[in-house]
Amino acid sequence: MARILIVDDSPSQLMGIRRIVEKLGHQAVTAEDGAAGVRAAKEHLPDLILMDVVMPNLNGFQATRTIKRDPETGHIPVILVTTKDQETDRVWGLRQGAQGYLTKPFSEAELTEAIVSTIGRGDPPGPTPDAG
Repeated sequence: MARILIVDDSPSQLMGIRRIVEKLGHQAVTAEDGAAGVRAAKEHLPDLILMDVVMPNLNGFQATRTIKRDPETGHIPVILVTTKDQETDRVWGLRQGAQGYLTKPFSEAELTEAIVSTIGRGDPPGPTPDAG
């Protein structure tokens, strides 16, 4: 099971993304803005960060840059999950250190693929059926 930090200022987005993360068998930690996301990254040292861009205090670009430049958190992969759909935004996000860029609205399958391709499958919830 991986620990995934979800940073988004929208309670409904946090809840929806958290549901998908937990369905994949991962532990979800949340933060409601970029500054809180930077603090949570240092405190929890997650295996992955799903970062919104348009947020108060620090935006997702600034928070990603701060996380990636810190020796304690620089190794943590960040996927930007945002409504900003311009190619220049995607390029800028990747320049800040993000490993991926997912545009809202996204499907559960798209988010699952982004998570799996970054950190692997994790542990499915509940008992595993015998393959035998």
